[in-house]
Amino acid sequence: MEFGPYRFIKQFVSNPRSTGAIYPSSEKLCELVTDAAEIREAQTLIELGSGTGVFTEKVLEKKDPEAVFFAIEINPVFCEATRSRCPGTTVYEDSAENARKYLELNGRDFCDCVVSSLPWTVFDYDTQDSLLDSIVDVLRPGGVLLTFSYSASLVMPSARRFRSRLREKFSSVERSRTVWSNFPPAFVYSAEK
Repeated sequence: MEFGPYRFIKQFVSNPRSTGAIYPSSEKLCELVTDAAEIREAQTLIELGSGTGVFTEKVLEKKDPEAVFFAIEINPVFCEATRSRCPGTTVYEDSAENARKYLELNGRDFCDCVVSSLPWTVFDYDTQDSLLDSIVDVLRPGGVLLTFSYSASLVMPSARRFRSRLREKFSSVERSRTVWSNFPPAFVYSAEK
């Protein structure tokens, strides 16, 4: 199933609180996130908000063939798009808040890395907090959350709140350079538990 820009924009218009983007992430942003994640060394990885599978595809290219990997996506249309783009990949249609359930279903207590495309700036305080608590819960000590944000959103109260919550819940938080070729331009947060 080809998932072009028109279909992506349609999902944004019909589900702005769960989609949060008007266009799929660029190749350069996907490379930056997956390189920062040191995916080759990870034995257990979770992707939250797989969207159309652009990050999923990069994770599959770079991960250890023996590593446990699955994605969680709340939008059924995006679940199908990810499954179509990355055949054989396990994609659960559910909220990212339920990551613990699927980690245990895959026989693991903790994961090394969470790659997230969740639209943090559209979430209210309680949702941001609940999702971050869920991520902290599934990461091993020293595990890393990789997520991105759009440069234009930096001034939004929800973006400032998200940065603050990241710093409160993780032992270190770093911000990457801006990927100007992404639409819209974006940067990556790397947060270590």
